[in-house]
Amino acid sequence: VRDGVIAVTGVPICEIRTERMFENFVLELEYQHLRPMGNAGVFIWADALPARGQPFVRAIEVQVLDGRNSDTYTSHGDIFAIHGAVLTPDRPHPNGSMRSLPSERRAKGPGQWNHYRITANNGTIKLAVNGKEVSGGYDISPRKGYIALESEGAPTLFRDIRVRELPTSGALPANHVATAYDGHTALYDGMTFTGWERAADQASRWQVKDWTIAYDGQQASTGKPILSAGSYDDFELIADWRSVDEADVPPSPRPSAVSAAQLPGVRAVVVPQAGDGVQSPGQWNRVVQRLVGNRLTLSINGKTVVDDVPQAGLPARGRVALVPSGRRLEFANVFMRRLAG
Repeated sequence: VRDGVIAVTGVPICEIRTERMFENFVLELEYQHLRPMGNAGVFIWADALPARGQPFVRAIEVQVLDGRNSDTYTSHGDIFAIHGAVLTPDRPHPNGSMRSLPSERRAKGPGQWNHYRITANNGTIKLAVNGKEVSGGYDISPRKGYIALESEGAPTLFRDIRVRELPTSGALPANHVATAYDGHTALYDGMTFTGWERAADQASRWQVKDWTIAYDGQQASTGKPILSAGSYDDFELIADWRSVDEADVPPSPRPSAVSAAQLPGVRAVVVPQAGDGVQSPGQWNRVVQRLVGNRLTLSINGKTVVDDVPQAGLPARGRVALVPSGRRLEFANVFMRRLAG
């Protein structure tokens, strides 16, 4: 933040969000692209954590774009559902997608400030660009959640951000409420290996790749894991992974914990391997591990595959390891929530 302006660098690809959820409200803000072909956005009714295999959350996106226009998208105030959200556009989209195209093109180019007025009320959304309503949608879900600003590869400025809440619509069904923040913190900052340790001979294999951690082993089965600098006792760990190469994930009937004898000082591992519920190569998987004492509950892509099973050899407090299993891999969205003892 500089002089009352939020300066988004565009790197890493990510978002910042409000501390609490909003339901019905009017949001006003100004934005400015600092260079041509800029890309950013405002997320409405957003989840707290990114969607599986994405740097972005499930939400309704009010796009902040420059210099790109076609029959199916514009740089003048498109509104669309992302990563599992649902929206019916005010005017049918040419491709039938959940995207509202503006009725006219009113946005100014780089170096000039634009004004957005977003009215989100009872599952509907309306956008006015520089003083005139141009796009909107209805039958939206979720319709209560966080407000977020998007960073997507280009420097963008935001200022004069104001929100005025409107009366509530009453009790909402759970499916209309975004997923709330539950205490998870990111273990990867999207820019550096701060908080992680690599063996000296692994520097060329483990690389920062914007919002992902990329592993390229040059050849299979020769890599070493990277370890969290911090140690943890009881926790819930979330991590996404995918194999970049086809047929590159070693088969395994189901994921298992790594014992202290295998990786001394390690309490939890994220190790890509084929098995029950795992997506095919190229697609993202989400692993959620919950460790209380020596008892592990583990789910893959929402399906529980280990249910409160004792694990032999785990230290009471230990590190997290990202383990290479295959030649080219990517890891992302590594979040930790400490559990009360």
